[in-house]
Amino acid sequence: MKLSFMWHMHQPDYRDSSGVMQMPWVFLHAIKDYYDMPWMLAQHDGLKATFNITPPLMQQLKLYYQHPQEHDKFLALWSENPSYLDEEDRNWVIKICKSSNYETMVVLFPRYKELYIQEHFNNNELIELEVLFILSWCGVYLQENSSVVIDLIKKQRDYSAEDKFLLLDELSKFISGIFDYYLKLRNEGVIMISTTPLNHPILPLLMDMENARIANPSTNMPKEYIKLEDDALMQVERAKELFHETFGFIPECFWPAEGAVDEKSVELLKSCGVKWIATDEEILFKSLNSNNRADIYFPYSYNDVCIGFRDHNLSDLIGFTYRHADSYEASSSFIKELDKIHNSNPEATVFVILDGENAWEFFKKNGFNFFNSLYEKLKSLSWCQTVTMAESCKTPARKLARLAPGSWIHGEFNTWVGHREKTRAWELIYLTKRDYEHHKDSLDQETNEKIIEHFLIAECSDWFWWYGDDHFSEFGAEFDELFRSHLINIYNLINITPPSDLFIPIIKNKSTKSFWLKPQSDISPEINGKHDSFFEWIGCGVVDESKLFSTMDKQRGPIKKILYGQDDEKLYFAFEARIKELCGSDSIEIIIDPINVRGKVGFQTQKVFLGDLEVNVACKDQLEISIDKSKMGKDEIHVRFELEKDGNVVQTLPGFGELKIDLGNDYSHNWFV
Repeated sequence: MKLSFMWHMHQPDYRDSSGVMQMPWVFLHAIKDYYDMPWMLAQHDGLKATFNITPPLMQQLKLYYQHPQEHDKFLALWSENPSYLDEEDRNWVIKICKSSNYETMVVLFPRYKELYIQEHFNNNELIELEVLFILSWCGVYLQENSSVVIDLIKKQRDYSAEDKFLLLDELSKFISGIFDYYLKLRNEGVIMISTTPLNHPILPLLMDMENARIANPSTNMPKEYIKLEDDALMQVERAKELFHETFGFIPECFWPAEGAVDEKSVELLKSCGVKWIATDEEILFKSLNSNNRADIYFPYSYNDVCIGFRDHNLSDLIGFTYRHADSYEASSSFIKELDKIHNSNPEATVFVILDGENAWEFFKKNGFNFFNSLYEKLKSLSWCQTVTMAESCKTPARKLARLAPGSWIHGEFNTWVGHREKTRAWELIYLTKRDYEHHKDSLDQETNEKIIEHFLIAECSDWFWWYGDDHFSEFGAEFDELFRSHLINIYNLINITPPSDLFIPIIKNKSTKSFWLKPQSDISPEINGKHDSFFEWIGCGVVDESKLFSTMDKQRGPIKKILYGQDDEKLYFAFEARIKELCGSDSIEIIIDPINVRGKVGFQTQKVFLGDLEVNVACKDQLEISIDKSKMGKDEIHVRFELEKDGNVVQTLPGFGELKIDLGNDYSHNWFV
């Protein structure tokens, strides 16, 4: 049996027209993931994997090699003395500094945990918050090998401006060696490096938007769409050029962005010298008109291009499920899944492909313990050999007569087109393209080249990912503004007035309000686990967990919605869920900070005590809980819940971290007559 891992390393282009990155995620993942992922693999002799590094990541990572604060808006503000920041900039820095995952990053630093729940900061406290935020993003390698990072973590608090500059200088030097490390491991035969078309576009949609309707006939299509085949070709050719400039060789293997393929895009890749690609199992099932899972464990060939089809289940186990499990048990579970495949097909080639950066902040120790355990187990298997994606293609491939259009999300394109916001973004691209075509012949070569760059960036899949209601980000407004700025800049370069439509946000008032409704009045429901009356919970707060999760994610647990509120004596919570699955769980743990209350309750009707707090529980149609608040002794608390089954946490609630509750809330401003 052969096992082929591919870790996809990608960030969109965050640069505005001045070349300054408007968000810091490239920097943060660089100090946490881009070195650590191949480093963890390299600690285990004999193992191999493929790392897919996208062109926007290559371009932006290089900007951090020297004077990173000159190229990154956040680091520029982070480097300033807080007393020089105006209110808007200060609030934005605080917003970023509170973006670390609470359970796996914030709580590891006692002082960070204290500051995290504050709303206001003096200048010294803000410096502490800034340093602790960056330290929380430092990966295992830095925390174990950088004397600067080690010493600052030991210091714990009372950080100075000098500490900030010392840390930034250390991290800049560290980042400048990341790509050299990849090349070293590649030359040693440990890893293979592949890439993606230049700005991570959905090639099938650029070449023919009709692919969206073929994949899903109900898709709401953009009006008067244009085929952008020339742009698609540039996306591939320019990616090859940048890759050669960065690594010194021409890539033959591509991961099409989002695993998006169709027959024409494969023909385009082949014409550019690409010999291997990968996509999702759902595309194979559609291509074969069969759902036989045994079919995915072979390399295939379509139009003489080798294709690996990812095992969706195994990939999602790592990307989403194992974050809740003990590292040893998770790695053992993965090996058991491989063993099942091996027993039915000893010659199988298994493709495991997933995001190489975003999942690990939800794992303890950034996934280090899990990977260390998994890689140790893989080394010991006599029947399983890890191979790169190119090596997997040395196995004789099965021929595909046709290749269905689709992506690695449900085998469709609806993550990038169909919703009103997504479709509107495409329509604005087409509008701008038509206007450009009328004027391009009158523009000089340099101006045309700048305009082309803006078009290619605007075609990035990530903009469309954050439009619509299938994903949420607290930074959605920033993404929206950055997308539209590229189209506005095109009009400015043409020297004509941009249409007013480009100044109207595509995202309409999107914030936590889309899934989090705050309480509007006191409530005093009876805790009996029944849907007795709508009026019992009228005016309560609502957290809609179903709107929090990625479409790539499996359902993270049975609870779909949290209702909550209070009266003078008690807090009340109700959990709407798939009730049989919920009651089949072991317990739900209640965590209340900063009063340090933590305890588990079952699902039978009962009265229990968590410390001094009386808790009433009932579960029939829904799970209902009341908590006596008379002995809490605080004006504000932060509540979390962990649902456990078979000793593993299967769902953490709320999905965005913790529920802040003002115990003295006065709802009189909501009254009306």
